[in-house]
Amino acid sequence: MKIGGFLICMMLLAPFAAGAEPLANQLFGAKRSASAQKAHAIGTYAKGCGAGFVQLPESGPTWQAMRLSRNRNWGHPELVQYLVDLSAHARKLGWAGLYVGDMSQPRGGPMTSGHSSHQIGLDADIWMLPPKRLNLSRGEREKISSISVRTNDQTRVNGNWTPTHHALMKAAASDPRVDRIFVAAAVKIAMCKTAKRSDKAWLQKIRPLYGHNTHFHVRLKCPKGSGLCQTQTPTVSELSKGGEGCDATLNWWVTEYLDQLRNPPKPSKKTKKAPPKKGARQFTMADLPQQCSSVLASN
Repeated sequence: MKIGGFLICMMLLAPFAAGAEPLANQLFGAKRSASAQKAHAIGTYAKGCGAGFVQLPESGPTWQAMRLSRNRNWGHPELVQYLVDLSAHARKLGWAGLYVGDMSQPRGGPMTSGHSSHQIGLDADIWMLPPKRLNLSRGEREKISSISVRTNDQTRVNGNWTPTHHALMKAAASDPRVDRIFVAAAVKIAMCKTAKRSDKAWLQKIRPLYGHNTHFHVRLKCPKGSGLCQTQTPTVSELSKGGEGCDATLNWWVTEYLDQLRNPPKPSKKTKKAPPKKGARQFTMADLPQQCSSVLASN
């Protein structure tokens, strides 16, 4: 028994004995509560962490946080307030409120699964599913799923898309706290077609991105007081060349991009494969801003 226990111990310690550093996502994923520090978003959306986060209550008068087992209903106080405000507006539009998906871990940082971003407490996924009720049990919140609002061929919105979705996303993007919102390209195409010509400025913040057909992903600007936070570049204005983004660059997502997915080019034998880029789940603490070490160590 002693030999067996010794061998197991050596196996667990072997990677560190060989000089390997622990992965940052394992360290941040193990934290169950926020750091006892002043609220601060640190680093970039896909390489950073967060101090002094607050937890979006599991349920409120106009929202419910989903997939509670993940413990990802945390964020900078500004994000939590934004979600509370938007959910109240959703009720004014006729929904019961909002189902809120992943935000951040208690101290941000890379996640053990899923997102490469959502690291600094300024990202949140909002389900496309209009809530029928806001008293779902913890178990129900693990089983229920959102709905897709685009067709299977990815080129158009389907029957799940409604004028209320449009109005909600307009309200979400019109808030000055928002930097950009990621949605399926078909969703933005639909909104570009139906938005009034005199009221399209908010569409600049709506950015097409693959995989956002069951939720829309809100990303806030760096809040005041978070001097170590880096807002994303290029800006939405630069990406759309000062327009609303309702042009050929949008149609690319439902033409050339889909063609590339369906008919990927065959790799040339002469082409040397570039070394794989390190992803968020391979980050060590050395890859993150140095202030993240104090966030991790804080009570």
